[in-house]
Amino acid sequence: MEILENSTKTLPLIPVRDFVIFPNMSAYVDITDNISIKQLTDAFKKSEEVFITMLKDTDDADEPLEYTDLFQTGTIAFIKQIIRANDKIIRVLFEGVSRAKLLEISLNKKKTIGSVISLADDDDDIQEENLDAANKTVVAAQIRTLKSVFGGYTNFFPQLTEEYKKSVLRSKNPYKIFELIAFNAPIEPYSMQDMLEENDILKRLSILYRFLFNEVNIRLLEMHIHQETIQNLEERQNEYFLRTKLEVIKKRLGMDDDLSEFDKIMNSDDDDFEEDNTKSEVEIYRLRIAALPVENKYKEKLFSQLRDLSRMPMNHPDASSIRTYLDTVLEIPWGVYSKNETDIEKAEKIINKDHYGMDKVKERVLETVAVNVIKPDITGQIICLVGPPGTGKTSIGKSLAKACGREYTRVALGGVRDESDIRGHRKTYVASMPGRIIDAIRLAKTSNPLMLLDEIDKLANDNRGDPASALLEALDPEQNKAFRDHYLEIPFDLSRVLFVTTANSLDTIPRPLLDRMEVIELRSYTREEKFHIAKDHLVAKQIERNGLKKSQVAFKDDAIYAIIDYFTREAGVRNLERRIASLCRKAAKEIVSSLGYPYVKAKKVVISGKNIEDFLGNKKYHPDEVELLNTVGLTNGLAWTAVGGTLLPLEVGVYNGKGNIKITGSLGKVMEESANIAVSFVRSIADKYGIDEQFNRKKDIHIHAPDGATPKDGPSAGVTMVTSLVSALSGIPVRGDVAMTGEINLHGKVLPIGGLREKTMAAYKEHMKTVIIPYANKGDLYECENIVKENVEFVFAKNISDVLDVALFKE
Repeated sequence: MEILENSTKTLPLIPVRDFVIFPNMSAYVDITDNISIKQLTDAFKKSEEVFITMLKDTDDADEPLEYTDLFQTGTIAFIKQIIRANDKIIRVLFEGVSRAKLLEISLNKKKTIGSVISLADDDDDIQEENLDAANKTVVAAQIRTLKSVFGGYTNFFPQLTEEYKKSVLRSKNPYKIFELIAFNAPIEPYSMQDMLEENDILKRLSILYRFLFNEVNIRLLEMHIHQETIQNLEERQNEYFLRTKLEVIKKRLGMDDDLSEFDKIMNSDDDDFEEDNTKSEVEIYRLRIAALPVENKYKEKLFSQLRDLSRMPMNHPDASSIRTYLDTVLEIPWGVYSKNETDIEKAEKIINKDHYGMDKVKERVLETVAVNVIKPDITGQIICLVGPPGTGKTSIGKSLAKACGREYTRVALGGVRDESDIRGHRKTYVASMPGRIIDAIRLAKTSNPLMLLDEIDKLANDNRGDPASALLEALDPEQNKAFRDHYLEIPFDLSRVLFVTTANSLDTIPRPLLDRMEVIELRSYTREEKFHIAKDHLVAKQIERNGLKKSQVAFKDDAIYAIIDYFTREAGVRNLERRIASLCRKAAKEIVSSLGYPYVKAKKVVISGKNIEDFLGNKKYHPDEVELLNTVGLTNGLAWTAVGGTLLPLEVGVYNGKGNIKITGSLGKVMEESANIAVSFVRSIADKYGIDEQFNRKKDIHIHAPDGATPKDGPSAGVTMVTSLVSALSGIPVRGDVAMTGEINLHGKVLPIGGLREKTMAAYKEHMKTVIIPYANKGDLYECENIVKENVEFVFAKNISDVLDVALFKE
């Protein structure tokens, strides 16, 4: 056994039962003990190697800490994939890297760590050009004898394909032959361990030969014993049958009034005497397969698997695979549909109870519910909910399932990069399983659930295929009537599944996949929406989750507003909920410790805007500096961001010069173009506002947007730039209580913009009295919050004159 120099490593130690992996071998293993699950999860995230070795005694405890409990020779492996089968089991795909020897083990922070040293292989020693005539003869003889016994061995395993057998028999390379047989054929683990510990390939082939030879002899002996047993049973059953008939005949002689027992026996088939009161496992499978609502050709395929199972001993390695396959197929809800008992009024109450705001989304959800009421068997419904994180996309899917009366099942697609995760693994692979879609159907126990495909924009692809392309068949109404999973190999009808997908962005979704979905956009929550969500849902939820009662802690309205304004800045409400949870935990601490702060009275904690910093510390965010005074050259613009609207003051300075224009504040290319358009347009109206027509030659103009570290872009600041330029050049102040948004062209026409709802909320928040918006956006005003429309005056501008008439201060 040759040891590599400088090859000592300290790796997470993964003890396994009845399993051995070789270098260059890939295989799935089920892991159940908590320490190994944690170590594998951490190693997978960090792309670290692990050391795998087999337990000597599989009856030991799940956490072997003794050096002598393990075989010292194992394999350094890389983790290719982790699939969580359930809460207690993970299925891990390992890829062997190199052999190694375990030097010592240690327990470090509840982790089993192994100090290992890599072992060398003789991969290059046996090459035809390196051998003399005698050694060539030895190698050829070894290969020939192994192939001979392998041919007999495969007769007992019908699941081994003809192509696989031929590939072994055609190969002449001893390494290739060893890998083909050892990596794919069912071989007893301790023989695999013996081969792993052996460095010489010829000795490995010898061990492999001995195992195959013994296995063939054992199988032949089993067949002989089985045949003798069957023969003896048939003789005894025939004898029993004849004796029973004779006794009944003797008993019934002279008794003609009741011959039912005699007739029952005389008219019975011989098979009736062979059956027990309880049906055999194979018979139960046969009855269940016969009852499946699938085509006969697929039933015949299942019966073929069942025939293979009936010929195998109960403890045969392949019997377990066939049972797993049959159980999986039979667990699929073929032709089982849940009854959609939906009341549109009840559905609307459910949606409104679970979510605040989002009127457009609610309307589309209720339309889906209404269609399900009229036509419960409708097909081809695929909805894509797109929006920033934390805006309630997943919870909308749950509410829609509840409202439609459908079972809810979720498939997480984030980070999926293997096509087999969608379509399933073929049965020829070790530890194969159905894809995530069929598995979700199995868990839902109905063929028409609401299936939430979460984070569809996070799909990836590599050399193992493109999962997004695999989803095309599942999401295409014309194709998913016969969705074929590689594991099942039986078409399944997905047409009545209501698919709901979620995404943060449409940019990474392939166009053909996006074309199959109806996109519904979820915008970021406004300040008022966040307030109501927190007050009506999040506060009560976190009070209960942290073991408190409403009589023990109270949140005042100004405290919730303070959390929104000064401690969070997000599109959704996740951080808002975390802050509320933090306050509840701190309140629980105050109640338990009774420190006697001023806001603790009779063990009740009252959280308000005045004392919130005592709990959460200093404010994380500060409001924008807004100038409410009438100022020359300063105009309050409005901007949209991913976390909501914001006020964007725009400053213009005019200086003696040569007509240079300087633009600062991290403005993008589109805003720079808007600035040039604004300057050109101001030249056309210079006379009207007493501006020198030669200002573009005599004056230098500096346009600046504060908060220079934040990039800004978009055309909607056009009216703001024109207003600031006119004010700076004419000396007329701009009203400090006016905010505006809108794009302009060279003729001074005000063009429509987006994000009106968020922008108007920002204006209200900063105490603006008047907001100027494009006339073309008048129809979008219904989207704005009622509290904004009640407290802000809106001016609808068709051209720049409408803007300047309102924005410029007139004495």
